[in-house]
Parts: sequence; structure tokens; C-alpha cells
Amino acid sequence: MSPYLLLGFLLAGLMHAFVPGNLYQRYLGGSSFRSVLNAALLGVPIPLCSCGVIPTAMSLYRQGASRGASVSFLIATPQTGVDSIIATYSLMGLPFALIRPLAALVTALVGGQMVNLFDRKAEKTMQIQPADNAPVESLSFFGRIKKALHYAFVEMMQDIGRWLVLGLVIAGLITVLVPDSFFALFADSTLLSILLVLAFAVPMYLCATGSIPIAVALMMKGLSPGTALVLLMAGPAVNAASILVIQKVMGRRTLILYLASIISGAVAFALGIDYLLPAEWFTSHLEAMHHSCHETPAYFNIACTCLLLLLLVNALYRRYVRKGGCGCHSEDGCQCHSEESCGCSSESACGCHSEMASSSGCGEITLRIKGMSCNHCRTNVENAIARIPGVESVLVDLPSATAVVRGHVDLASIRQAVEAIGFEVEN
Repeated sequence: MSPYLLLGFLLAGLMHAFVPGNLYQRYLGGSSFRSVLNAALLGVPIPLCSCGVIPTAMSLYRQGASRGASVSFLIATPQTGVDSIIATYSLMGLPFALIRPLAALVTALVGGQMVNLFDRKAEKTMQIQPADNAPVESLSFFGRIKKALHYAFVEMMQDIGRWLVLGLVIAGLITVLVPDSFFALFADSTLLSILLVLAFAVPMYLCATGSIPIAVALMMKGLSPGTALVLLMAGPAVNAASILVIQKVMGRRTLILYLASIISGAVAFALGIDYLLPAEWFTSHLEAMHHSCHETPAYFNIACTCLLLLLLVNALYRRYVRKGGCGCHSEDGCQCHSEESCGCSSESACGCHSEMASSSGCGEITLRIKGMSCNHCRTNVENAIARIPGVESVLVDLPSATAVVRGHVDLASIRQAVEAIGFEVEN
């Protein structure tokens, strides 16, 4: 799996560095099927996890994307991505690698169009928020390559590395500890096994890539290919956090339509795979992989595995262990404003870890933000605050869940901007 993971991370980084961010906002306005289709097509290749997609979709919604397009993006994006598609091919074969993005596309179209048809009364009249205040990057080609590598092998690995490791550990535990006879109980009832997996997959957090080894382990224990697809679809597409945020920002009716499209789509595709398609399409690759486990692995695979391990250790160390001089964890080290630059007299020069929102005489506000769990969350919060008139600079620190905002701006405006994309400002 490691060579494909490294390739997938690299492609994700190149997309992040070279595809303009406003491209994802330009074609998502209006309550039409075209906006839903655009959102789904844009969402399928983007490597966002199910926590990172929430603030991204809320930001698009706030800036003028229709509710149907936002839901379509929410459904399609976390299920797949260039990294997970490549990793799916490596472990589960070509049929799964083709059906997985197709299922994400279809369920996104159904969910978004259902919202357009049945949730019109709840549709808000949105005013597009201009992004003129957001910082504009002007990078050279090599600067973008550097940005792509940093995003791919630092930021993305910080975001999904722990979930990828957790998925591999869970897969190993299933393989070793669960007896083969356990899943034999469901061999004669595909629908029952599908419902059982749904009951566990819907509330859990699973990233698109981390769910792959778990699905493989379940299939090796006897569960059907359709049931494995349910895990690959429902696990990444929805979790408890996304349920709460969607209900809060878009309302209960939108939430019901969102869940209904994911669950019904997963069940429909699972039954279609198990009853309409040849089983050997999905099992032959696993059998070949099982036999190859007894062969000596190639040196290239060993080298890729070692490289992936080093990159994971580096990313997780940078996120959870390394600290700058003032306790910051930003990628550029300590970027907080020093005592000399702003005249702060607090014991912590930058106040990054203050429990309460506070304001200094130099027009600096430090506050805590609830709900951030990845670098995509951090970026969306920074962009939302940066667009507020009067903001001169903003630095969001993910591990300490704090934001340092400089400029002439009041706390109420910051709270409104942050809550509009699904996060909370602590008092």
C-alpha cells in the first residue's frame, strides 16, 4: 500500500498548490442540477477528510454556494480523493477503485438534488462574501512545488496520519482476534450484515484512506464485497461531528436528506455489487494479495514503507510534540507577536494558550475555537476571520485551538464569522 499512498499524497499536494481555490466557489451557486453536478465533480478528486470537508463546505455555503451544492460537496468529497482511489486500487483492485468514486458521485447527485427539491423553503438568501481581504499568494513554480510537498507530506499526514495508523491497527486486530466463524453468522443475510456495518460506520470517524485496510480485513473474514463498500462509503461520508454541524448550520430537514442519500446509496450499491456483479471481480485481487504475503517483498516496497513511516513520524511529531519558544505549533515556528512588537505584558508573550478571549492595547485579540481537528479546519478559520473588515493579520494554532487576531475588529464579528462555518468561539 505504501507506494500508492505516497503517490496519492503527492498528487493531492499538487492539486492543492496548482488549482486555484476560487475555482471551487465559482460554479456552485444557484439551486440547479448543474451546481449540484459541479459540486460533486469537484468534490470527488479532492482529498479532504470528513472533518476537513465540513468547514470547507460551510465556507462555500457562506460565500454563495446553494444548499444543494453544499450538500453534494459534503457527500462526494470525504468518500474519495486521488490518494484514496489509488490506495483502493492497490489493496482492493480495479473494480473497487472504479465503483468507489462512481458511488460517491451518484450519492452526491441524489443528495444535492433532493435538497434542491424538498428544502427550498429553508433555503437562505445568501450574499456572496468577497475574498478581497484574504491573503493572495504569488508563488513561483518552485515555490508552488515546495508548497505542494509541504501540504502532501506534512499537513495531510498530520491530518489523516493518525487515522491511517488507527485503520491499519484496527485491520490487524480484526485479522488476528476475530474468529473466522463470527462473520459466518451473516453469510446468508447480506442485508443484515450491511445494516450491522452501517450501525457502526455512520457515527464513527473514518477517513477515506484509513477505511481501506479495515474493509479488506472484513472481507478476508468472510463479509461480502457489498458490505465492504458500505464501510468505504458511509464511514468517511458521515460521522457524529458532521451530523451536529449540518443540523446547526443548515437545519434538520437538510440533515435528514443528507443522511438518507448516503445510507440509501450505500445500501443500493452494496446490494447491486453482491447480487448483480460477479463476486470474483472483487475477491480475486484479495486472493492474489494473500498468496503474495508469503513472498519476499521487493526492495522498492520496503523503501517506500520506510519512507512513509519516517514521514508519518515527522508529521505527527510536528503536530503533537514539537513546540516553539512560546508554545506555538505553526509550521513556520513561533509566529506570535512578541512583547516588543505589541507591548503585551502578559507572562506568555503571545497569549496563545489563553483560556479566555482577551484584547491587548495593540489591537490584538486572543481566543479559543472549538471544533478544529485538522489543517483544513485551521485554514478555513483563518480565511473566514481574514475576510472581516479591519483584520490586519490572523494566526490560528491547531493543537492549542487558539486564534490571535490583530487589527480593529470586535469579538462579535469574529464569533459570527467563525460560527458561520460550523465552529464555536469559547467565552
